[in-house]
Amino acid sequence: MKALLKVCDMRTIQDINKVKSAVANNEGVVACEISKEKKEVSVIYDDYFVDVDRIIESIENIGYTVI
Repeated sequence: MKALLKVCDMRTIQDINKVKSAVANNEGVVACEISKEKKEVSVIYDDYFVDVDRIIESIENIGYTVI
């Protein structure tokens, strides 16, 4: 599965690294690309292990807003 998420609070490389780490910590995430300019996170994942709601929750748990 693939998901494209808007994360509106990413401004610095530290923000990007935190979000990437939070997403990657979910079992079943295959790949994660982040565009700082577009404030988008593109995630490829195996929906047998994780769903998009869990990925969103992991981003929100570290203090970022997903819209």
